[in-house]
Amino acid sequence: MLDELVRRATALVDGPHAAGGRAILGIAGVPGAGKTTLAEQLVARLDPEGTWVARVQMDAFHLADAALVRLGLRDRKGAVETFDAYGYLALLRRIHAETATTIYAPDFERTIEQPIGSSIPVPPSARLIVTEGNYLLHDAEPWPAIRAELAEVWFVTVDDALRRERLHARHVRFGKAPDAAWRWIDSVDEPNARMIERGRDRADLVVDMERLDP
Repeated sequence: MLDELVRRATALVDGPHAAGGRAILGIAGVPGAGKTTLAEQLVARLDPEGTWVARVQMDAFHLADAALVRLGLRDRKGAVETFDAYGYLALLRRIHAETATTIYAPDFERTIEQPIGSSIPVPPSARLIVTEGNYLLHDAEPWPAIRAELAEVWFVTVDDALRRERLHARHVRFGKAPDAAWRWIDSVDEPNARMIERGRDRADLVVDMERLDP
């Protein structure tokens, strides 16, 4: 299956949505479904030398904790309103418009759960950009404008029990106590997942991660 996805992604760079000679592929899905896994595997298979494919993340546009505290949103971190969506849109538009110089995109550092600015280079040679995030198919502004910058959006799925176990392991790995991790999943991640799932029918392709090649 990964070979099929690689061929489909490669074809995007010569397709009608390759503005400025570049195409951006979006990978969406609910928390824990495997968006990052698919993005990493695609980039590694497409361009192991790192010459013509780049990857940027929606998660890098998380509001910093200090901003979330000011807004009263710290206990909802990961919800759609806790992202700088217009900043993400501006980055995608720059990627299409500024092809002669290197663009430095932010990253998201899981060990501290914070965005880090100017971390990921998108060089002039990059023709395909892979970006993943929960809300790429959300229907409230500015997400439809974000969708318009993407050549395609793929929606990843996985067994729900497996997804929840992965989420729990991730939360524990990055500092939450086991019971607190389950509470966070039930109170924050799952409501977000139900909203994200409503965008599935707007995806260009649904990818079952359990069918992905090992």
